[in-house]
Amino acid sequence: MTHNKTKTLKKTALALGAALALALPLSAAWAQYVGPSTVPAMNVKQLLDTGKDDQHATLRGFIVSHDGGEHYTFADDTGRMKIEIDAKHFPPGVKIDDKVRVEITGELDKDRFGKKIELDVKRLSLAP
Repeated sequence: MTHNKTKTLKKTALALGAALALALPLSAAWAQYVGPSTVPAMNVKQLLDTGKDDQHATLRGFIVSHDGGEHYTFADDTGRMKIEIDAKHFPPGVKIDDKVRVEITGELDKDRFGKKIELDVKRLSLAP
């Protein structure tokens, strides 16, 4: 094999390896379970009134403001609440603003005095 062919094969192998390394995290980001769930769908008022610390819940509504860092305000027809979302939970390539209806599922973080209540979002998707 000539030196040029060997060099070309090495470049091709490197390019394929780089493409694969980039594609694997993207495919993982798109993979998510969308089947039935035992996590109850609620509204903000229900969750604030009856939610227990560490309870899982699903809400449908709008992210109405970014409050800094991973902190946001979520709203539906019944009220507003604070939520926390890691950037990795936003769907890749989708622009979300206060007019895009979303579905969030997460774990309620409620201190024992009820002064701090926030939903730690583990899944975010466009609402059906």
